[in-house]
Amino acid sequence: MSNYFNWSLVGKYLPKLIAVLPVTLAIVGIATIAGLILGSLIAFIRIEKTVVLSQICAVFVSFVRGTPILVQLYIVYYGVPILLKSLFSLDISQWNKVFFIYIAYGLNTAAFQSETIRASIESIPRHQFDACAACGLTKAQTYGKVIMPQMIRIAMPSFGTTTIALLQDTSLAFTIGVVDVVGRAKALGAYTFHTMEAYTGAALLFIVLSFILERIFAAIEAQMSFTAKHTITLPKLRMPQLIRFKSKASVPAIAQPVPATASVVVHGESR
Repeated sequence: MSNYFNWSLVGKYLPKLIAVLPVTLAIVGIATIAGLILGSLIAFIRIEKTVVLSQICAVFVSFVRGTPILVQLYIVYYGVPILLKSLFSLDISQWNKVFFIYIAYGLNTAAFQSETIRASIESIPRHQFDACAACGLTKAQTYGKVIMPQMIRIAMPSFGTTTIALLQDTSLAFTIGVVDVVGRAKALGAYTFHTMEAYTGAALLFIVLSFILERIFAAIEAQMSFTAKHTITLPKLRMPQLIRFKSKASVPAIAQPVPATASVVVHGESR
């Protein structure tokens, strides 16, 4: 087995892979923030059915969700510089390649997050919007004080899933020359001819990062859950029994009329 796989090399490669881990984490962090901001804007435009913009956003979301992330990455990396140079004579071909990664992954995340946000807002009962309007709240106040807190709670599980999926998708950044965790693993494998050990080290890092993200979002989701952890138990109130029926029959008084031989006690007085 040692001829084909050497665990000691995995431990030797791990520090070199961890050294480029900030590149992967930066892609995830920047793409997530940009995706949430742009995704929220797209969701609000589609919910409010803004003329023209709503159709453009729908086409954008459909395109992103219907094409692989690798295709989108190549379109941004090769297509955007050509487009800007032809339209505005702006040459961005010398930009750092990681900026194109941020743009591509940010747009991809925005499309998926916009659908999550839109579905979460539309799941909130419509009468809450009507009640806010009746109370004199503006649309901005309605979203900020009433709708958004509920939307975040509803969408939090999907946010976590999308973020973890984004972490896995960063493995394609090396295809345009960005040296991230997978890019460094590929370089180590090509240099030492121990490709399996290098990719095993990368896999271990992704497993650990995915587990950490999963625990973080699980904790946030538990704190923001609609189900209260500490329920307040109210004391049971028993109405005073003003009338008592004494009868040999065990049938309740409401089920059968009171027998003629039964004695009725009202406020301590027998009749």
